[in-house]
Amino acid sequence: MQPAALIVGIPYMERALLELALLAVLAGVLGSWIVLRRLAFYTHAVGTATFPGLVVAAAWGVAPQLTALAAALGFGTAVERISRTRRVEPGAATGLLLVAALAGGVILASDVYEAGAGVERLLFGSLIAIEPRDIWLTAAAVVAALAAQGAMHRSWLASGFDPGSARALGVRTALADRALLAATAVAVVVSLDAVGALLVSVVLVVPAATVRLVVRDVRALQLGTIALAAAEGLAALLIADTLNVGPGPVLAVLGGIVFAGVAVAGR
Repeated sequence: MQPAALIVGIPYMERALLELALLAVLAGVLGSWIVLRRLAFYTHAVGTATFPGLVVAAAWGVAPQLTALAAALGFGTAVERISRTRRVEPGAATGLLLVAALAGGVILASDVYEAGAGVERLLFGSLIAIEPRDIWLTAAAVVAALAAQGAMHRSWLASGFDPGSARALGVRTALADRALLAATAVAVVVSLDAVGALLVSVVLVVPAATVRLVVRDVRALQLGTIALAAAEGLAALLIADTLNVGPGPVLAVLGGIVFAGVAVAGR
């Protein structure tokens, strides 16, 4: 049976495929900057840091995307403020705040609120449970990411490769950094339903890191990442449906294998 025949006519597979296609665009637009700006750890951390927001949403009966976005933006703001003091390295600040967020989430889930199945689904993702609302949210995030890149492309490029010279030339590096951190937080939140808070790096980091091994031009990096993320998403969806396992973990394994293969071949 052809792969297309396994998807066409099956509503949940069609929705999952559309969601993966939109996430591939996010991976290309923002994932490339995440890799170039060395924000891979931040991206993983901000996804995990949404845990307290997810617990609160389940207990209060509100949309988890709202509380997750609040937690993600709060985390990003705290990382940026602490890093600006230059007393703590960005990586150390991210790690410290991640521990605090995890501790808060565990306390809320165990002593204050009861973490239900909805929280577990958002931690690990479930492409087969994608709803039209999730697709619209991801599409809105793609539009926002494209708009942010159009407005901040020069600043992101300058501050990423030579921050000192960028400031001397009048580039507002602080605003550019905050915009990129905020855009990454939004991308992480819309990825929760598909791959989960613990595996957002599989979409937003791994494809771009793989393509980065073989290209140097930013445009080529973005286009290559979109193509690779879409191909890996389709393959993972088909494999997961055939084996009756979660698409998120399959995508993680597949992405890791492709990255390792490209890295070895590149040597």
